[in-house]
Amino acid sequence: MSTNKNQIILNIRFKIKPGKKESFRESLFSMISNFKNEASFVSAIVSDDLVIYEIWQGTKESWIQHELNKPYRAEYEGSLAKLIDDRIVSWLEPVSEWGSTLTNVRR
Repeated sequence: MSTNKNQIILNIRFKIKPGKKESFRESLFSMISNFKNEASFVSAIVSDDLVIYEIWQGTKESWIQHELNKPYRAEYEGSLAKLIDDRIVSWLEPVSEWGSTLTNVRR
């Protein structure tokens, strides 16, 4: 794990269009396969209801500056209009952790 003390968590909840769950899942998993090798990437968890929980080294500002403009994200974003009705993005900063060592915070 990096010695960087800053981490950001993206918690994204999607409202999927009817009949598009599998297509959206394929698109999401494809995007994850692109970013999973990024230097600041820590972890991603996708739940059955297609909520994604991503942990990244850095801050919200550094994520927006370095990750948001990646070419694979533009392709993914372009596909969303036909797959989702809405999404809610929450930017979180970890303050404590139990049971794993994914974040840089310890209790």
